Amino acid sequence: MNPSDHPPSTGEERRPSSPLQDGQRAPVEGHDAAAATAAAGNVNDGFNNTLLRNPGDEEESAGPQRVISGEPLRHAVSAPLTPTQYRRRSSQLSSTSSRAARVARRRRSSAASESVTYDAPDSYANLDEVMDVSPIQNANEDSLYRRDECLEETRSRRSQQPPPQPEPEPELEPKTMTPPITVRVSRLATQLYTISYLVLFSILGTLARLGLQALTTYPGTPVIFTSLWPNFAGSLVMGFLAEDRMLFLQAQQNQSKVLAGNGNGDEESSGSGAEAEVMTVNKKTIPLYIGLATGFCGSFTSFSAFIRDIFLALSNDLPSGDVARNGGYSFVALLGVLIVTVSLSLSGLFMGAHLAIALEPYIPSLPYPLTRRFLDRMGVVLGWGCWVGAVILSIVPPDRNRTTQETEGWRGAAMFALVFAPLGCLLRFYASLYLNSRVASFPLGTFTVNMLGTAVLGMAWDLQHVPLGGAVGCQVLQGIEDGFCGCLTTVSTWVAELSALRRRHAYTYGGASVLGGLALMVAIMGGLRWSSSQGFADPVCIHAL
Repeated sequence: MNPSDHPPSTGEERRPSSPLQDGQRAPVEGHDAAAATAAAGNVNDGFNNTLLRNPGDEEESAGPQRVISGEPLRHAVSAPLTPTQYRRRSSQLSSTSSRAARVARRRRSSAASESVTYDAPDSYANLDEVMDVSPIQNANEDSLYRRDECLEETRSRRSQQPPPQPEPEPELEPKTMTPPITVRVSRLATQLYTISYLVLFSILGTLARLGLQALTTYPGTPVIFTSLWPNFAGSLVMGFLAEDRMLFLQAQQNQSKVLAGNGNGDEESSGSGAEAEVMTVNKKTIPLYIGLATGFCGSFTSFSAFIRDIFLALSNDLPSGDVARNGGYSFVALLGVLIVTVSLSLSGLFMGAHLAIALEPYIPSLPYPLTRRFLDRMGVVLGWGCWVGAVILSIVPPDRNRTTQETEGWRGAAMFALVFAPLGCLLRFYASLYLNSRVASFPLGTFTVNMLGTAVLGMAWDLQHVPLGGAVGCQVLQGIEDGFCGCLTTVSTWVAELSALRRRHAYTYGGASVLGGLALMVAIMGGLRWSSSQGFADPVCIHAL
């Protein structure tokens, strides 16, 4: 650059010289200086790289400068950096690059000779359970960082992106390289694997929810509404899956060669934001990941049960509600269930993401040929086999020949719920595919299934708590509540969307969901609770074993 291009500087703008010589950068303890300088360009859009520059180097830099409070960033850091400040900045850079280095080393050690790609439909990108936005905005705890894209921006950018180009043929050097074995899974097989995983993990999620509710229901329990623990635990698993970058590392690096058009598998670029984004997007094309996030986490949590507990707190019908109280106390009880559930669910989401970051060096990477050749096919057998088995056990329960009053109670405890669980999970899955992309700032698919499931649960609850019908009909209604409504509605996806949306849109979406669900419950369950002199009658079926 020609020095004459710059106007002469005044005395007020003159800064003291750096303790380092011109052209020399601060040493990075424990890391190679060249590697640290290369990694600095990939961190937070150049923030840390700017902070590590010498004052003399900035006069020779070209291009636009980032501005803070109307002034270039170089004026905000005009003072020379002391050795202590250099070590602090270097340690921050080291913690940032160490995560990228771990991913690069794992990619090199787990590189497979077989490349497998799933032909997933484009609508899979509408699943908010596997969204591009991470729950942790500052995962590396940088002093200066830029907030990641919100859910609205991600959807808008995704709608404007051209379709991915087909994978280019790798260039082979004669007698030095062997062609990789590429296995392409057809779109029909990918959809079959995805649906099978959803069926299997919806059953497992329902069993986990019912089991956790049974474990946390005991005399003197401090938590008297049963939906809290499953919603917290499911949100924790969702946060772990959303932030994890190691469990499906081989699958993501194989898929990234197709979506990013990078067939050379350059390990050094694994820490860049572009490839990290590609690796996150690739989760949407892995059937096992969709089964875990959409199937298990969505079925583990239940938005309809959460709204039901809010109404029961309002109507003083929770297990400890045997003392009359006025409307003011009932409103405080409503706020208690609402605040505690939303706060703990969001805390579980963030805690799961923190666990994924902390356990990243120890998390194994699933071998991609194993998932393709064994787990995918086994998921088809187990998913549909378990569903058919639940139907058969519901028709012919093993305790049918009992003579006690608990006859066929085992069937009402879980089997009917397992029959209806896959139906609710699949309906939620397809509603997300076709509705979530309609409004970028309002996940319409998740909102629709949460409202629908809440209304169905309210009607099933009313029919179950009137002195009509027999034990089998009551058990079927219980299965609809625990299975269909429990898997149709979700809290884990809901809180993940709340953390990804912009603040104003998040409050609008969360408030509309809670108020809309409570209004449905008041209209459906409130009619029976407050119009009848007896209120809710005890159900005639026995749910205990």
